[in-house]
Amino acid sequence: MYITRGLVSVLLDFARERDPDPISIGLTVTRAEELTGDADSLASDTPVFTHFYLPEAGQSVNAVFGVDLGTPRTQGRFISHPDGHRDLRRTDDLHEVVFVAIPPWSEITAFDRSGQQLSVTTLDAEPPVESVS
Repeated sequence: MYITRGLVSVLLDFARERDPDPISIGLTVTRAEELTGDADSLASDTPVFTHFYLPEAGQSVNAVFGVDLGTPRTQGRFISHPDGHRDLRRTDDLHEVVFVAIPPWSEITAFDRSGQQLSVTTLDAEPPVESVS
């Protein structure tokens, strides 16, 4: 699994700020060919985790209708375990790839949906600049 250093930094900050409560955040990928920096050595179609969706997005719709319309489908998920339990749990929001962080919020570990640990490579790469306009 590949993830950008900037995304790791932001996710660990979220976990640190939310501690002692857990957090669950949807993550999306960008193809390596669209990145600048460290991703040059990867095959062009290699997925790299680069973006997140705010965990509070769509909560009011979900609270009223019981359907999460605020967050699009994501390829991965970041989960914090403030109690220090590093492994994936059956109660976690499972995705194709799940990144888990524990205190002292300095690194992440990746798992597949079945709980098998995956190798993680952190890249000094940047996604393309996007605008809303």
